[in-house]
Amino acid sequence: MDVIRTKPHRGWIEVITGSMFSGKSEELIRRLRRAQIARQHVQIFKPLVDDRFCESHIVSHSDMRMASQNVRRSDDLATRVDDDTDVVGIDEGQFFDTGLPAVCNALANRGKRVIVAGLDQDYLGRPFDPMPQLLAIAEYITKTLAICVVCGEPANHTQRLVDSSDRVLVGASGLYEARCRHCFDPSLAAAPVEPV
Repeated sequence: MDVIRTKPHRGWIEVITGSMFSGKSEELIRRLRRAQIARQHVQIFKPLVDDRFCESHIVSHSDMRMASQNVRRSDDLATRVDDDTDVVGIDEGQFFDTGLPAVCNALANRGKRVIVAGLDQDYLGRPFDPMPQLLAIAEYITKTLAICVVCGEPANHTQRLVDSSDRVLVGASGLYEARCRHCFDPSLAAAPVEPV
């Protein structure tokens, strides 16, 4: 989805959500690159806890990347957005505190186009705060689906492959895989993944 700004200083919120490996970060990067091509001032942020691929860039699983700033809390994000910024990109929204929706609302009210990508469910299939609150206030929502690694159907869940009860366990392949509703098992105590 591409939204073209028709009037200056009219902000809104876009949310890109879905399971891991569904292309959320790729879609975020695509929208931000198009905004840059349109000569809009873009600022990009990600949570400090997400250091999987690179500390200074948002990075998709297919290795698309864009330079970004790390922030510890949503309040920090609010103070770093420049007055002349047109578009604010935020990756891994689920890793932010519950203040993120209020910050996004404030930025949109300042005339910013705010685009947030993040998981909508945790490894148990529960809503992953603060994403449900962002979905409720967003003007535009894109739900991405991955491919189930077990049966090949559209996947809406993130299957954790390691035994851990921590809600936040930052990782990618080897720790998680995409699963459809039928193949998803939140109680699965996975055996160690064998190297390929």
